[in-house]
Amino acid sequence: MTAFLPFYMPVATTPDLFPGPAPGERERLGPCAFVLRGFALPYVEGFPPAIAAIEAHSPFRNMVTPGGFAMSVALTNCGQLGWVTDRRGYRYTRTDPGNGKPWPAMPPAFAGLARDAAAATGFESFEPDACLLNRYLPGARMTLHQDRNERDFGAPIVSVSLGMTATFLFGGRERSDTAARVALYHGDVAVWGGEDRLRYHGVMPLKGDPHPLLGSQRINFTFRKAG
Repeated sequence: MTAFLPFYMPVATTPDLFPGPAPGERERLGPCAFVLRGFALPYVEGFPPAIAAIEAHSPFRNMVTPGGFAMSVALTNCGQLGWVTDRRGYRYTRTDPGNGKPWPAMPPAFAGLARDAAAATGFESFEPDACLLNRYLPGARMTLHQDRNERDFGAPIVSVSLGMTATFLFGGRERSDTAARVALYHGDVAVWGGEDRLRYHGVMPLKGDPHPLLGSQRINFTFRKAG
């Protein structure tokens, strides 16, 4: 299992460390879909001990899809519910199938970031009960999919990007619809809900230069209201 690469200590925001659009910019991907550039940067100081504690309790692992294929992305969870996959299907569970224990509690810094990003895009009442943590190493990808395992589609999806730059695919309501390609940089937060909630989305194979502070990896937090 790949060891977790530590997050950075607070440093000045410079173009070399944080490429792409200036923090604070907002890009609209759809009527109810946005990318908030650099929105997560003020929050990341509290992430290192939180992620270390989550990984110590529930390590990152490459789960198997119902079709029997190992995912290229390693994942773990925190919160009341955690998303899992195996040959029985995709679903949320209250316990980690690896150890039978409840998933680690969602750190306050995580929940605060999710609520603030949702509110900044018009979803003021968002209260996530699940946070899926994905670790992408070079070559890892996420195929186009819809988030359909949640009970209530009225809540948005909040997705946080850290580390290497990723190419996010944001499609339509059908898998065959053309997907826009959007670069997501360290600290960017994507939020989609409302009429955009069930749009297909994914991530192209991770490639490019290592991040100056996180190295050759991308960490993604996806917050959802699952229960």
